[in-house]
Amino acid sequence: MILKDLLHAVPVKEYKGQLDIEVTGLCFDSRAVVDGNLFIAVRGTHTDGHLYLQKAIDLGANALLVEELPGQTHEDITYILVDDSSYVLGLIAANYYDNPSHQLKLVGVTGTNGKTTVATLLYNLFIGLSYQVGLLSTVENRISGRVIPTTHTTLDPISLNKLLREMVDEGCDYCFMEVSSHAVVQQRIAGLRFAGGIFTNITHDHLDFHETFDNYIKAKKKFFDDLDRDAFALSNADDRNGAVMLQNTVAYQKTYALKGLADFKMRIVESHFDGMLLHLDGQDVWVKLVGHFNAYNLLAVYGAAILLEQETMKVLTAISNIVGAEGRFEALRSPQGQIGIVDYAHTPDAVENVLDTVADLRQVGQQIITVIGCGGDRDKTKRPKMAKVAALKSDTVILTSDNPRSEDPLQIIREMEAGIPADKRKGVFSISDRKEAIRAACHLAQPGDIIVVAGKGHEKYQDINGVKHHFDDKEQLANAFNEQ
Repeated sequence: MILKDLLHAVPVKEYKGQLDIEVTGLCFDSRAVVDGNLFIAVRGTHTDGHLYLQKAIDLGANALLVEELPGQTHEDITYILVDDSSYVLGLIAANYYDNPSHQLKLVGVTGTNGKTTVATLLYNLFIGLSYQVGLLSTVENRISGRVIPTTHTTLDPISLNKLLREMVDEGCDYCFMEVSSHAVVQQRIAGLRFAGGIFTNITHDHLDFHETFDNYIKAKKKFFDDLDRDAFALSNADDRNGAVMLQNTVAYQKTYALKGLADFKMRIVESHFDGMLLHLDGQDVWVKLVGHFNAYNLLAVYGAAILLEQETMKVLTAISNIVGAEGRFEALRSPQGQIGIVDYAHTPDAVENVLDTVADLRQVGQQIITVIGCGGDRDKTKRPKMAKVAALKSDTVILTSDNPRSEDPLQIIREMEAGIPADKRKGVFSISDRKEAIRAACHLAQPGDIIVVAGKGHEKYQDINGVKHHFDDKEQLANAFNEQ
């Protein structure tokens, strides 16, 4: 592609060199540069791409996009000066792949909890409505049934536009995408056109990155501030910050709620471990998901489908058949009659939602045993809060490791223990080995008791000192059940 074409609608301050040169590809990691690449120097959280300009040239880059020109330039290299290379990277990546987000309907889902579930449910719903659909989520990326593994909630702009291009080329009509607050702040979604945005909720999380809750709210809100006039903005009216998300957006505003006034309303008629009966838009619908939080997720999905101009009865029929995302309130039953619940809950609010749902469903005499840990190298302030919630809403709690990363698992557990109320300490145990913690919970459980394993959900690994070891909560729980 010609460099001049790549710079269409890009705010360039100045340039040195030729703009009519051929660019063979884009790169923001100097180690991956090949002949003819445009190297974009991005100032990241760990390093600054401007430190590697010469390395990029040595590997064959013929153009450099920078925020600051180097002291010495080369005559045969084109230099493009911009104010914000992170932002421009998104614009250029979109141009390089011929703006794929303009050629399908891209819907972004943001919020603390529910992003993965809502995006996955929308994907499953529209597959059920016979569309070709793409999915970009924490658990996996999909292009109409083909699975593409993922490692981040939101990919870098080059990978993101490449995937969207593949979706368009394979005939996708829609793509449903998780949008993390990190991605908004780091401008990984710059250059994308969204047909709509959905806000689920916002609670205590990611303060290790955003530093303050106000910054976290602003990051979520910026996604809605940047939507176009022809897009929709669908927000949870029952969340205290739901209205905040809609302030200043020029998009078409709609709300959903179970409690307050809203454009889309729903009522839970019955709830069981294998599903719920919902009253939605004047119709009773049986769904295969469980819990108030999933009622909100389904209502967001329904509202989005209607805003995407789908037929009401077809949507209601399809909703009754869809299943949730892997590792989100997944239920297992042991041969002895215990019930296991595996869930990705890793914030105080998410843990509370899961345990409140279990409490609503349990019968007299059923005990709740919760296995829970907190991740290392992440927001430490939520550790005592998560442990407190678990202790207050469970009969027995086993504190254990999650992904300790570079931290000492025992120190993480000690910080969790600080949140346990004095009158609940007798029912709380600490077992740092997660496998043994799950086994212990199963041995403690009587027939009919409910074991909640929280924190990792869909993850198939445990990160210990930079090494990812195979670990699957669902697999470990099933094995422990079969050992009894």
